[in-house]
Amino acid sequence: MNTIKIDRKNTLMVAHRGVSGLEVENTSLAFVAAGNRSYFGVETDIHCTADGNFIIIHDSHTKRVAGEDTDLVAETTDYATLRQIRLMDMDGSHTREDIRLPSLEEYVGICKKYEKVCVLELKHHMEESEVRKIIDRIEAMGYLDSVIFIAFDLDNLLSVRKYRSQQTVQYLFKEFSDEIIETVKKHGFDIDVYYQSLTEEIVQKLHADGIRINCWTVNDPEIAETFVSWGVDYITTNILE
Repeated sequence: MNTIKIDRKNTLMVAHRGVSGLEVENTSLAFVAAGNRSYFGVETDIHCTADGNFIIIHDSHTKRVAGEDTDLVAETTDYATLRQIRLMDMDGSHTREDIRLPSLEEYVGICKKYEKVCVLELKHHMEESEVRKIIDRIEAMGYLDSVIFIAFDLDNLLSVRKYRSQQTVQYLFKEFSDEIIETVKKHGFDIDVYYQSLTEEIVQKLHADGIRINCWTVNDPEIAETFVSWGVDYITTNILE
Protein backbone atom coordinates (compact mmCIF):
# COMPACT_ATOMS: atom_id res chain seq x y z
CA MET A 1 0.00 0.00 0.00
CA ASN A 2 1.19 3.51 -0.76
CA THR A 3 -0.08 7.05 -1.06
CA ILE A 4 -2.31 8.06 -3.96
CA LYS A 5 -0.63 10.55 -6.30
CA ILE A 6 -2.57 13.51 -7.70
CA ASP A 7 -1.73 16.36 -10.05
CA ARG A 8 -1.33 18.96 -7.30
CA LYS A 9 0.31 21.72 -9.38
CA ASN A 10 1.14 24.54 -6.92
CA THR A 11 -1.05 23.32 -4.08
CA LEU A 12 0.89 22.27 -0.98
CA MET A 13 0.01 18.90 0.53
CA VAL A 14 -0.15 18.42 4.30
CA ALA A 15 -0.04 14.94 5.83
CA HIS A 16 -2.95 14.71 8.28
CA ARG A 17 -1.67 13.35 11.61
CA GLY A 18 1.29 12.18 9.55
CA VAL A 19 0.52 9.79 6.71
CA SER A 20 -2.34 8.34 8.74
CA GLY A 21 -3.63 6.35 5.79
CA LEU A 22 -0.50 4.19 6.03
CA GLU A 23 0.68 4.32 9.64
CA VAL A 24 -0.96 4.83 13.02
CA GLU A 25 -2.03 8.46 13.29
CA ASN A 26 0.07 10.95 15.24
CA THR A 27 3.00 8.61 15.77
CA SER A 28 6.64 8.89 14.83
CA LEU A 29 5.99 6.19 12.22
CA ALA A 30 3.38 8.35 10.50
CA PHE A 31 5.61 11.43 10.68
CA VAL A 32 8.60 9.62 9.18
CA ALA A 33 6.34 8.26 6.43
CA ALA A 34 5.49 11.86 5.55
CA GLY A 35 9.13 12.86 5.80
CA ASN A 36 10.09 10.28 3.20
CA ARG A 37 7.54 11.61 0.72
CA SER A 38 6.84 14.86 -1.07
CA TYR A 39 4.59 16.49 1.53
CA PHE A 40 5.05 20.15 2.32
CA GLY A 41 3.85 19.84 5.89
CA VAL A 42 3.05 17.36 8.64
CA GLU A 43 -0.03 18.09 10.75
CA THR A 44 -0.48 16.90 14.32
CA ASP A 45 -2.32 17.66 17.57
CA ILE A 46 -0.90 18.65 20.93
CA HIS A 47 -2.41 18.46 24.42
CA CYS A 48 -1.20 19.68 27.79
CA THR A 49 -0.64 16.98 30.40
CA ALA A 50 -1.56 17.12 34.08
CA ASP A 51 2.03 17.90 35.09
CA GLY A 52 2.57 20.79 32.66
CA ASN A 53 4.17 18.87 29.82
CA PHE A 54 2.86 18.17 26.30
CA ILE A 55 1.83 15.05 24.43
CA ILE A 56 0.94 14.37 20.79
CA ILE A 57 -2.55 12.87 20.46
CA HIS A 58 -5.77 13.89 18.72
CA ASP A 59 -8.49 12.90 21.18
CA SER A 60 -8.57 13.89 24.82
CA HIS A 61 -9.06 10.21 25.68
CA THR A 62 -6.57 7.49 24.76
CA LYS A 63 -9.10 4.69 24.26
CA ARG A 64 -9.54 5.01 20.49
CA VAL A 65 -5.81 4.65 19.79
CA ALA A 66 -4.79 2.50 22.76
CA GLY A 67 -7.78 0.16 23.15
CA GLU A 68 -10.66 -0.38 25.56
CA ASP A 69 -8.38 -1.27 28.46
CA THR A 70 -6.50 2.05 28.39
CA ASP A 71 -8.89 4.95 28.68
CA LEU A 72 -6.95 7.89 30.11
CA VAL A 73 -7.57 11.61 29.69
CA ALA A 74 -4.50 13.46 28.42
CA GLU A 75 -5.13 16.65 30.40
CA THR A 76 -5.57 14.81 33.73
CA THR A 77 -2.77 12.25 33.28
CA ASP A 78 0.93 12.84 33.83
CA TYR A 79 3.35 12.82 30.91
CA ALA A 80 5.34 9.75 31.98
CA THR A 81 2.20 7.61 32.22
CA LEU A 82 1.01 8.69 28.77
CA ARG A 83 4.41 7.91 27.29
CA GLN A 84 4.25 4.34 28.59
CA ILE A 85 1.06 3.50 26.68
CA ARG A 86 1.49 1.07 23.80
CA LEU A 87 -0.86 2.05 20.96
CA MET A 88 -2.71 -0.31 18.65
CA ASP A 89 -1.31 -0.95 15.19
CA MET A 90 -3.48 -0.39 12.12
CA ASP A 91 -4.87 -3.93 12.46
CA GLY A 92 -5.81 -3.45 16.12
CA SER A 93 -2.92 -5.50 17.49
CA HIS A 94 -0.58 -4.51 20.34
CA THR A 95 2.48 -6.39 19.09
CA ARG A 96 4.79 -3.43 18.47
CA GLU A 97 6.76 -1.67 21.18
CA ASP A 98 7.50 1.38 19.01
CA ILE A 99 3.93 2.66 18.54
CA ARG A 100 3.56 5.20 21.32
CA LEU A 101 2.47 8.79 21.87
CA PRO A 102 5.25 11.15 20.72
CA SER A 103 6.59 14.15 22.56
CA LEU A 104 6.54 17.64 21.08
CA GLU A 105 10.29 17.41 20.58
CA GLU A 106 10.09 14.11 18.72
CA TYR A 107 7.51 15.49 16.33
CA VAL A 108 9.42 18.70 15.66
CA GLY A 109 12.68 16.80 15.40
CA ILE A 110 11.32 14.53 12.67
CA CYS A 111 9.91 17.48 10.73
CA LYS A 112 13.25 19.26 11.05
CA LYS A 113 15.24 16.23 9.91
CA TYR A 114 13.12 15.84 6.77
CA GLU A 115 12.68 19.60 6.25
CA LYS A 116 8.90 19.53 6.53
CA VAL A 117 6.75 22.35 7.89
CA CYS A 118 5.10 21.59 11.23
CA VAL A 119 1.35 22.20 11.14
CA LEU A 120 0.61 22.10 14.85
CA GLU A 121 -2.94 22.12 16.19
CA LEU A 122 -3.31 23.51 19.70
CA LYS A 123 -6.12 21.33 21.04
CA HIS A 124 -8.80 22.82 23.28
CA HIS A 125 -8.16 26.05 25.16
CA MET A 126 -4.65 26.64 26.48
CA GLU A 127 -3.42 29.25 28.90
CA GLU A 128 -1.07 31.88 27.52
CA SER A 129 1.75 30.42 29.60
CA GLU A 130 1.22 27.00 28.02
CA VAL A 131 1.26 28.41 24.50
CA ARG A 132 4.40 30.35 25.37
CA LYS A 133 6.08 27.19 26.65
CA ILE A 134 5.33 25.39 23.37
CA ILE A 135 6.74 28.33 21.41
CA ASP A 136 9.85 28.47 23.58
CA ARG A 137 10.53 24.75 23.20
CA ILE A 138 10.27 24.86 19.42
CA GLU A 139 12.35 28.01 19.28
CA ALA A 140 15.04 26.27 21.34
CA MET A 141 15.15 23.61 18.62
CA GLY A 142 15.73 26.29 15.99
CA TYR A 143 12.59 25.45 14.03
CA LEU A 144 9.93 28.00 14.94
CA ASP A 145 10.06 29.70 11.54
CA SER A 146 8.92 26.41 9.99
CA VAL A 147 5.76 26.06 12.11
CA ILE A 148 2.16 26.89 11.24
CA PHE A 149 -0.06 26.97 14.33
CA ILE A 150 -3.71 26.02 13.85
CA ALA A 151 -6.62 26.02 16.31
CA PHE A 152 -10.38 26.13 16.65
CA ASP A 153 -9.88 28.21 19.80
CA LEU A 154 -9.34 31.85 18.83
CA ASP A 155 -7.57 32.69 22.08
CA ASN A 156 -4.90 30.08 21.35
CA LEU A 157 -4.04 31.83 18.08
CA LEU A 158 -4.07 35.25 19.74
CA SER A 159 -1.65 33.89 22.36
CA VAL A 160 0.69 32.73 19.59
CA ARG A 161 0.59 36.16 17.98
CA LYS A 162 1.16 37.89 21.33
CA TYR A 163 4.57 36.25 21.57
CA ARG A 164 5.33 35.96 17.84
CA SER A 165 3.50 38.72 15.98
CA GLN A 166 4.50 37.45 12.51
CA GLN A 167 3.97 33.73 13.14
CA THR A 168 1.85 31.99 10.49
CA VAL A 169 -1.44 30.84 11.99
CA GLN A 170 -4.58 29.29 10.52
CA TYR A 171 -8.02 29.61 12.08
CA LEU A 172 -9.72 26.21 12.09
CA PHE A 173 -13.47 25.97 11.54
CA LYS A 174 -16.11 23.83 9.89
CA GLU A 175 -18.49 26.39 8.37
CA PHE A 176 -18.07 29.96 7.21
CA SER A 177 -19.71 32.88 8.99
CA ASP A 178 -19.43 36.65 8.71
CA GLU A 179 -17.90 36.72 12.19
CA ILE A 180 -15.16 34.26 11.26
CA ILE A 181 -14.27 36.16 8.08
CA GLU A 182 -14.08 39.45 9.97
CA THR A 183 -11.90 37.85 12.65
CA VAL A 184 -9.53 36.42 10.04
CA LYS A 185 -9.23 39.78 8.28
CA LYS A 186 -8.78 41.71 11.52
CA HIS A 187 -5.90 39.58 12.77
CA GLY A 188 -4.27 38.67 9.47
CA PHE A 189 -4.91 34.95 9.89
CA ASP A 190 -5.08 32.33 7.19
CA ILE A 191 -7.81 29.69 7.36
CA ASP A 192 -8.09 25.91 7.71
CA VAL A 193 -11.63 24.89 6.80
CA TYR A 194 -13.65 21.71 6.34
CA TYR A 195 -13.44 20.99 2.63
CA GLN A 196 -17.19 20.65 2.03
CA SER A 197 -17.68 24.29 3.04
CA LEU A 198 -15.54 25.57 0.16
CA THR A 199 -16.73 26.85 -3.21
CA GLU A 200 -14.73 28.33 -6.05
CA GLU A 201 -16.37 31.71 -5.41
CA ILE A 202 -15.33 31.65 -1.76
CA VAL A 203 -11.76 30.75 -2.73
CA GLN A 204 -11.62 33.71 -5.11
CA LYS A 205 -13.00 36.12 -2.52
CA LEU A 206 -10.59 34.98 0.18
CA HIS A 207 -7.61 35.20 -2.15
CA ALA A 208 -8.67 38.71 -3.15
CA ASP A 209 -8.31 39.61 0.54
CA GLY A 210 -4.88 37.97 0.74
CA ILE A 211 -6.10 35.02 2.83
CA ARG A 212 -4.46 31.65 2.23
CA ILE A 213 -6.67 28.56 2.37
CA ASN A 214 -6.04 25.13 3.85
CA CYS A 215 -8.84 22.55 3.66
CA TRP A 216 -9.36 19.35 5.65
CA THR A 217 -9.55 16.39 5.27
CA VAL A 218 -9.55 15.48 1.56
CA ASN A 219 -8.96 11.84 0.60
CA ASP A 220 -10.77 11.64 -2.74
CA PRO A 221 -8.40 12.32 -5.68
CA GLU A 222 -11.09 13.89 -7.88
CA ILE A 223 -12.23 16.27 -5.15
CA ALA A 224 -8.64 17.20 -4.38
CA GLU A 225 -7.87 17.96 -8.03
CA THR A 226 -10.97 20.17 -8.18
CA PHE A 227 -9.61 22.18 -5.26
CA VAL A 228 -6.24 22.34 -7.01
CA SER A 229 -7.98 23.80 -10.07
CA TRP A 230 -9.56 26.44 -7.83
CA GLY A 231 -6.14 27.43 -6.52
CA VAL A 232 -6.53 26.25 -2.92
CA ASP A 233 -3.20 26.83 -1.18
CA TYR A 234 -3.01 23.70 0.99
CA ILE A 235 -4.81 20.36 1.11
CA THR A 236 -4.69 18.33 4.31
CA THR A 237 -5.06 14.62 3.62
CA ASN A 238 -4.60 11.14 5.09
CA ILE A 239 -3.41 9.45 1.91
CA LEU A 240 -3.14 11.74 -1.13
CA GLU A 241 0.23 13.03 -2.24
